[in-house]
Amino acid sequence: MVQQAGYGSWRSPITADLVVTGSLRLGQMVWDGGDLYWTEGRPQEKGRNVLMRRSADGILVELTPAPFNVRTRVHEYGGGAYWVSAGVVYFCNFADQRLYRLLPGSDPQPLTEAGPYRYADGVVDRARGRILCVREDHSRQGEPENSLVSIDLESGSQRVLASGHNFYANPRLSPDGQTLVWLTWDHPQMPWDGTELWRSEVNPDGSLGEPQKLAGGPAESIFQPQWSPEGDLYFVSDCSGWWNLYRWDPQGPIPLCPMEAEFGEPQWVFGLSTYGFAGDGRILACYEQDGLSHLAYLDPHSGQLAGIPLPYTQISGLQVSGEKAAFLAGSPTEATALVCLDLPSSQVEVVARSSSVAVDPDYLSIPEPIVFPTGGGKEVAYAFFYPPKNRDFVAPAGEKPPLLVKSHGGPTGATAAVLDLGIQYWTSRGIAVLDVNYRGSSGYGRAYREALKGRWGLVDVEDCIAGAQFLAAQGKVDGERLLIRGGSAGGYTTLAALTFHTVFKAGASYYGVSDLEALAQETHKFESHYLDSLIGPYPERRDLYRERSPIHHLEGLNCPVIFFQGLEDAIVPPNQAERMVAALQAKGIPVAYVPFAGEQHGFRQAANLKRALEAELYFYAQILGFPLGELIEPVPIANWPPPR
Repeated sequence: MVQQAGYGSWRSPITADLVVTGSLRLGQMVWDGGDLYWTEGRPQEKGRNVLMRRSADGILVELTPAPFNVRTRVHEYGGGAYWVSAGVVYFCNFADQRLYRLLPGSDPQPLTEAGPYRYADGVVDRARGRILCVREDHSRQGEPENSLVSIDLESGSQRVLASGHNFYANPRLSPDGQTLVWLTWDHPQMPWDGTELWRSEVNPDGSLGEPQKLAGGPAESIFQPQWSPEGDLYFVSDCSGWWNLYRWDPQGPIPLCPMEAEFGEPQWVFGLSTYGFAGDGRILACYEQDGLSHLAYLDPHSGQLAGIPLPYTQISGLQVSGEKAAFLAGSPTEATALVCLDLPSSQVEVVARSSSVAVDPDYLSIPEPIVFPTGGGKEVAYAFFYPPKNRDFVAPAGEKPPLLVKSHGGPTGATAAVLDLGIQYWTSRGIAVLDVNYRGSSGYGRAYREALKGRWGLVDVEDCIAGAQFLAAQGKVDGERLLIRGGSAGGYTTLAALTFHTVFKAGASYYGVSDLEALAQETHKFESHYLDSLIGPYPERRDLYRERSPIHHLEGLNCPVIFFQGLEDAIVPPNQAERMVAALQAKGIPVAYVPFAGEQHGFRQAANLKRALEAELYFYAQILGFPLGELIEPVPIANWPPPR
């Protein structure tokens, strides 16, 4: 029987326990012949990343026993934490950042010594008995030094092959083992701003010959250089304004299929892949267009693109081996899963799911893609709107739902239309959600991505506000009950929206930036000059950093905020949140602070994920004044309730 209850107070079967229990963070797939490997991040094991293998005959094996955690800290964000050759696995262990060798049927054994090094993004050079990978050296004061190194497979001895640039990625050996290609970039570029593609012959002693720059520069982003089985070099470049596929030729790069679509993505982590080579000579590629993913065959000679119809709106991590492909995929009604595609038959098999939870579709809100005016009506931005949905409840006549605006991290990143129980947690309780791909998001071409340059804290905030007001003007949400939340860079957008505008009634910051100047001074190497393009060069434009930092303008922040923070966060240190909390407490503004010991940038432990979700709901219920449909452990709120 359908019951009547106010928005926000609906009882939902999508509990915080359900969101967290059985959820996995699926990652990095690797083919080794017919065997498929991948990682599973397990919240129930405090976020430990476990290496899994499905053999060619379908047998599943968990390869890395506790306490091993397959995760590298290169660039802090990691990625590319293991590689496989002929059944032998080499992986980075999170606790000590050493490389380990894992032979079939044996326990992991250390390959490298304990010390100041971190490793990522490797390839096995079997002919020479070594690994080629990125190494990050933390042995000296100041910024760590990045380089390409070789590591002997037996002794673990190391040799620097290339150095001198601030960053390295994607070392890839040609099929005959005679040529190595790789990417570099230097401050102040980020990899989506400008990278360079290099090539060098491999000398008989394993050293590299004179490097030759093939493509790229400070205003061209190169992504995923990869050799075909025939020894041709392919890569993705955005020189046209869109990340498209190219084949290298001595006369210059040859575009394969020019189109307004993204065959690349921001390289926040190592090991990203959007294309591979099928056994019949065609390229299997994934691309983004209008916020949705597509999978297609690309003939590298004719440029003909042939789409493969699949029931997915988000596809990533594509890996191809002969007549098999593996990728992560999801849709508005299916959470992300590891999918194996048989290319001759187009048959799809789900190998692993990120969530074991099955939810009745009558409780699921299906996202509506929206395009709305922003920038004074001169520009547009994109988002996915999730209206409230719960088969058991209806709101009183005339009531409109509160709206929770989500600002994604990065800020160079994007959100996707894929089932996220963390979003359905809100919509099934009667709170609408707007997931915004503000200007600066990836997936819409370089011009849209660069619309944030010099304007972080301005246009992203403007787009979140414009999207909320667009829905309110259409009568889909209550314009007096607008909320905003975000993590990391999205946390900064949240705090800036709450500080410099009065549209939102409350917000939640997850490890968000409040002091841009402190971030520029304290953050890690990978992002130490990111703000040069987003704000301006520091310290020359210190005025802009202070002007756009919420911590320096608390006179404008007069609405309640809840802060969530990992106490081991090296990217946005805890003092960013703690200073804001102290200032709001002193000002008499309702504020809550929920710190988590043992968490870094992004929460991984099940108990903490559950606590954060419930605490945020409790906070909004108190501030907006709707009754909760369930029992939740209260979170202390300073300056609440307000004095009468």
